[in-house]
Amino acid sequence: MKSIPITDVSSLKNELNKYKKGKKLEIPRFNQLARMAYLGRLVMTPLDPEDASCQSFLVHVQQPEGLAAHFIELDEDLQDTILILDSEQSMAMAGIMQAGVEERARWLEALNQRDFYFSAFYRPREGREAAGAAAD
Repeated sequence: MKSIPITDVSSLKNELNKYKKGKKLEIPRFNQLARMAYLGRLVMTPLDPEDASCQSFLVHVQQPEGLAAHFIELDEDLQDTILILDSEQSMAMAGIMQAGVEERARWLEALNQRDFYFSAFYRPREGREAAGAAAD
């Protein structure tokens, strides 16, 4: 990062405005971040909550854990880092994060209602009924 002389207030304001706008990620990096968002591994907070015109977000990327860590590839410079995303990509990330949470909730609901016993031990009697009819 370049240094800005403290006496140059206009340069300082320009640099601050650049940060407030955030940054767009390239497609591959966006997709990597979106995977982390879908898994709930992002923490997002408004860059400047007191400024209504600032719609960029600070995004903390957490490393994938457990089984996901074996399958999800994440660039080293994205692991455990904080980024400033522009408003458009931030809103997209928030939507992806919400979709991931909703899908996991549906999966957990279905898992809670699933009957493993009958699928493991119940066998239809079709074979027995056909054998009994042939004997008659």
